[in-house]
Amino acid sequence: MMQDNLNGRLRIAVVIGSVRKPRLADSLAAWLERELAAIDWLDLDMIDLASVSLPMHEMRPGGAAASPIAGRLADADGFVFLVPEYNHSFPAPVKNAIDWHFTEWAYKPVAFVGYGASGGIRAVEQLRTVFPELRATTVRESVLLPMAWEHLDADGRFVPPPGTVQALHATMNELRTWARALRSHRIADLAGRAWTS
Repeated sequence: MMQDNLNGRLRIAVVIGSVRKPRLADSLAAWLERELAAIDWLDLDMIDLASVSLPMHEMRPGGAAASPIAGRLADADGFVFLVPEYNHSFPAPVKNAIDWHFTEWAYKPVAFVGYGASGGIRAVEQLRTVFPELRATTVRESVLLPMAWEHLDADGRFVPPPGTVQALHATMNELRTWARALRSHRIADLAGRAWTS
């Protein structure tokens, strides 16, 4: 539910974009959850696409089909996508999850934590072209994790290289600014719209 208090807590949904098994995303998501859980202005919701069934043949135009995560996305004030780069782009399940929904993204900010050989930058930059069509805005700051698999300890925990935590906090501060500004202007009945194209 939308809150009117601009200084209130924000609900931030982290979308884990890899569905592979095994996957590096588990270590990165655990690190991200630890870092974000310590931020006092947000309530965290971790959404793992590997645990969500979104069959492509059941998708409806404009996100009209029922989705097991639609309510959680709708309740969010902003999003962080943990996204890998596969073959110079983002994974198909990420696009599928985006296309399954429509109004849930609108007038909300989206931040990215990318990973891959080049830090996931091509996946992130391509996603920046997708979200404006859904009336979402992407924040300028991002976190890029090149060769993240080289930064796992003996227990498989991600050990962030220098500058990573600072980049994350800069990204989250920008996300907070946008989330508060957009929450105050969000159209209250947006979720009731029907789109067919």
